[in-house]
Amino acid sequence: MPKSTDIRLVELTSRTERFAYRTPIKFGGRVVTDAVVLDVQATVETRDGRQAVGTGSMPLGNAWAWPSQTVSGEETLRAMNRLAELTLQQARVYRGSGHPLEITHDLAADIHAAAEQVRRELNLGEPIPRLAQLVATSPLEAAIHDAYGKALGANSYDLLGREFVNQDLSAYLTPDFRGEYLDQYTLRAPKPRMPLYHLVGALDPLTEADIAQRINDGLPETLPEWIRADGLTHLKLKLNGDDLAWDVNRVAAIERVAAETQAARGCTAWNYSLDFNERCASVQYVLDFLAQLSARAPAALARVQYIEQPTHRDLRAHLENRMHAAAKIKPVVIDESLVDLESLLLCRELGYSGVALKACKGHSEALLMGAAAQKFGMFLCVQDLTCPGRSFLHSATLSARIPTIAAIEGNARQYCPAGNHGWEERFPGMFCVTDGTLDTSTLTGPGLGY
Repeated sequence: MPKSTDIRLVELTSRTERFAYRTPIKFGGRVVTDAVVLDVQATVETRDGRQAVGTGSMPLGNAWAWPSQTVSGEETLRAMNRLAELTLQQARVYRGSGHPLEITHDLAADIHAAAEQVRRELNLGEPIPRLAQLVATSPLEAAIHDAYGKALGANSYDLLGREFVNQDLSAYLTPDFRGEYLDQYTLRAPKPRMPLYHLVGALDPLTEADIAQRINDGLPETLPEWIRADGLTHLKLKLNGDDLAWDVNRVAAIERVAAETQAARGCTAWNYSLDFNERCASVQYVLDFLAQLSARAPAALARVQYIEQPTHRDLRAHLENRMHAAAKIKPVVIDESLVDLESLLLCRELGYSGVALKACKGHSEALLMGAAAQKFGMFLCVQDLTCPGRSFLHSATLSARIPTIAAIEGNARQYCPAGNHGWEERFPGMFCVTDGTLDTSTLTGPGLGY
């Protein structure tokens, strides 16, 4: 039966804004120097006449979502922006109503056709990848979920049970979820504080000797400066994945610098995550890396909490890359390859033991994949897309509301602080870090909490 809380879409608008990075970031063999952030506003109305406006925000992140060898970076960005425009046009003529989970599921059914239309319009040399499609449409999903909560005067994470949703999770996942709803896989209150994962990029200076010329903008520039200023206890390490000696030496060097700095401040426990950005040719590279790191810097290996997807994102084209042996040593999480339930099921077959969720893949998709991962007993984390401002808060809400996630990744404060202007005053505990943690207790407002 229809519910009085069901919503329909009334109006949709969007805008983009470009932010220059204060310093480049390198990943997957690419160097990124700016971000184009897409904001979407959605006005919705419930069946009983309540209206509200919600907002979603996300960097388009084409360098990560569509690292093409055929289409230029300018073309991939233009295509993703056009796809976002086209999906908004389609959503404006959508006449359905229901919970945001149901509406976004309906809208997602048209994304492949819209992506193909954009490919033809722009005469692209290849189709728009599924990952890029998800990123381009993620602000719309967030805006709808945000507006829904605001219309009902409640946090959106408190509106995921059977009294609000019209179908159980078996409609989106597998029959194993019959009778279950997302409220069983999310928290009614956010974790009050969570550690922040700070990125150590491949180009980032570890010490003063690594700096050719200081930026001198008032922010830290070396790893010890960042650790001392923000009280860091969690470091995400970007590695090359195609240069074993460099990768081992890099982690060993980070361990030396971090150990000295942490000892001076009386800190005895800190953690690493490792990100090869799919550059490893095979799982054997990962095993060799772990073996050499164990011999060279065993303390560093002991600090590793998990390894992000080390090999190619096209799982079906590389079925030989089975992660069982590596996952026995450390959790290995799927990231770029995770685009739907099918990919999640395949990654389990291939030995991945964890899942990296991202707000940029869509709020509904993140919640569903988070539920499936919990059901399957998999390690969970939430990853960043150098998300500034509102998009960072959105990502943080996922981390704070999914039970087994232990930390929040956020690096816009390092690379894109211009995108955080104005937000530091509104959410100081989320943007002004001093003890290595974020005050997620503040993400409780109506809508998505930001």
